[in-house]
Amino acid sequence: MPITVLLGVQWGDEGKGRITDALAAEADLVARYNGGDNAGHSITIGRAVVRLHLVPSGIFHERCLNVIGNGTVVNPLNLRKEIEEIRAAGIEVSPRRLRISRAAHVILPGHLALDAAREAQGGIGTTQRGIGPAYSDKAARLGVRAGVMEDPKAFADAVRAHTERVNRLLVHEFNRPPLDVEASASAYAEAATHLRAYLDDTTQVLREALRAGKHVLAEGAQAALLDIDHGTYPFVTASNPTIGGVMIGLGVPPQAITRVIGVAKAFTTRVGSGPFVTEVHGDLALRLRGTGANPWDEYGATTGRPRRVGWLDAVALRYAVWINGVTELALTKLDVLSGLSTVNVCVAYRYRGRTLEDFPQDTSILNACEPIYETMPGWDEDIRGVRAWEALPANARAFVQRVAQLAGVPVRLLSTGPERAQLLQLDGVQS
Repeated sequence: MPITVLLGVQWGDEGKGRITDALAAEADLVARYNGGDNAGHSITIGRAVVRLHLVPSGIFHERCLNVIGNGTVVNPLNLRKEIEEIRAAGIEVSPRRLRISRAAHVILPGHLALDAAREAQGGIGTTQRGIGPAYSDKAARLGVRAGVMEDPKAFADAVRAHTERVNRLLVHEFNRPPLDVEASASAYAEAATHLRAYLDDTTQVLREALRAGKHVLAEGAQAALLDIDHGTYPFVTASNPTIGGVMIGLGVPPQAITRVIGVAKAFTTRVGSGPFVTEVHGDLALRLRGTGANPWDEYGATTGRPRRVGWLDAVALRYAVWINGVTELALTKLDVLSGLSTVNVCVAYRYRGRTLEDFPQDTSILNACEPIYETMPGWDEDIRGVRAWEALPANARAFVQRVAQLAGVPVRLLSTGPERAQLLQLDGVQS
């Protein structure tokens, strides 16, 4: 009963969606195990770019059943809109192809309002999609599970009660106007009538699939360095994008996991506040980020915000590989480095006169670290048309080999462009 896990090993936005899209061609079931619609996966199919926020990337493959697991948080209004956008692209979305866990928690109007209110008081740069407040209510046993949507009237009552409670906080603690209780309840009840057919016991669905020997691909949102336990706290997401989140967020046993693919960019990006040792600015930042003219430039698929950019951080990468038991890497956006005379890789940190080769979990230490770079020769060739490892420039191959050596695991997938065909499957590049 094999499960392949695909997760990010930086601060998110590594291009997991297009890797999932490629691997889903071999999978029977694709399951999302954490996060909400603050995630954004962009899939390039020909000239069309389709953005997913909560629906698993396997939706583009007819053979795949797609599962939104219990570890996620679901905004019914946004999910319904996303489903309609996917259908508009000519893709079937029906209960035959998509299931939502009854145990997933619902992002309610009050969660969105609280997220915005807290960010206005000086937050951490969230997407203001209500993710953190929804997970907070889940932990406090104040949340509403998706299964309540099976009865739209009961769901409306739950939304009404939650909104009334949040309104007291908004007015008295944040000095903000209250939400319209009846409008919120009505809109959510209406969305429930469209989504209730998708609800299922997804833990049982996965158990039956695994017992039948089907291949399951588990897809995470965000990434290891944003994990609420193992990331750069408090500048993190509210869930566990790391390997433990797979078992909790889907209800599957650890021994079912046979392959863990860590997705990393050939450089590093992050969105929002928080430490970023290898961050660069000025012309180099613009060069790595792009102008935003192309969908694959470094601007958020969900928010449109420009991402912070920097050189590849091998210290952070090694850490993420270790805590997740990564068996191999998928390296994306190698093509972005084409045309640079030299490329840098951070191999250690300098902290108060000491050299650190291990990633510190203390954010105050990380903020005071400086990168120690290894500089490698770049390459001028445009590699987007390259379809074989041997056809890559020698310096590009040397860069990939060095990344594998520093990470301690082989690179088995290599992206040389945003399109489906621009993904090389390798035997396993090591140093």
